[in-house]
Amino acid sequence: MPDVGSGLVYYVVFLFSTTLHEAAHAWAALRGGDPTAYHGGQVSLDPRAHIRREPFGMVVLPLISVALSGWPFGFASAPYNPRWAMQYPNRAAWMALAGPAGNLTLVLAVVIAIRIGATAGFFIPPDAISFERVVATSAGGVWPAIAFLLSVFFSLNLLLAVFNLIPVPPLDGSGAVPLLLSNEATQRYQQFIWGQPAFAWLGILVAWQLFDGLFQPVWLLAVNLIHPNVWYG
Repeated sequence: MPDVGSGLVYYVVFLFSTTLHEAAHAWAALRGGDPTAYHGGQVSLDPRAHIRREPFGMVVLPLISVALSGWPFGFASAPYNPRWAMQYPNRAAWMALAGPAGNLTLVLAVVIAIRIGATAGFFIPPDAISFERVVATSAGGVWPAIAFLLSVFFSLNLLLAVFNLIPVPPLDGSGAVPLLLSNEATQRYQQFIWGQPAFAWLGILVAWQLFDGLFQPVWLLAVNLIHPNVWYG
């Protein structure tokens, strides 16, 4: 049976992290001249604005998956104006990167918190690492719960960042590709991607196939950087 209690913690972290991810997209679009998401209320860290847009992806599906597997699976999105993206492809590309950047900011914040806690003597390297055991503690009270929560925040946000940076549609990495192309090639690329909606399903399948091989070494390297005096392999 899945651990529903831990699964609900995962869900809360998923909800907060996804909200930040989509709010970062919306904020970057607004800064780039597209107020579409702003008018929809998505330039906000209030999850209700994002739940209203994707209630199934942010509430129903994640809670069902928590009940079945103990792990939240879901999705969200921030609206943007395709004409704006066509006119300003580089701005749209930075908008695409803003979501994963938000998740990586949370990862960095967790690393800083862990290092401060380790210096203060509250956190220690775990004997063995896992997705929810990036850091351990020898202290009592609330510290084991804090270590668990920080581990989940670290791992889940790193997962969201790495997965979304895979350069296949409809993931954010695909939206960032124009930064590497000429103006003419960007126009052909956008027309091709947006003109073939079936590529979104194919892209998700490709991303799932690639993900384990991409994420595991990145996660392992990041964990080793947290604990410079210990090496996990």
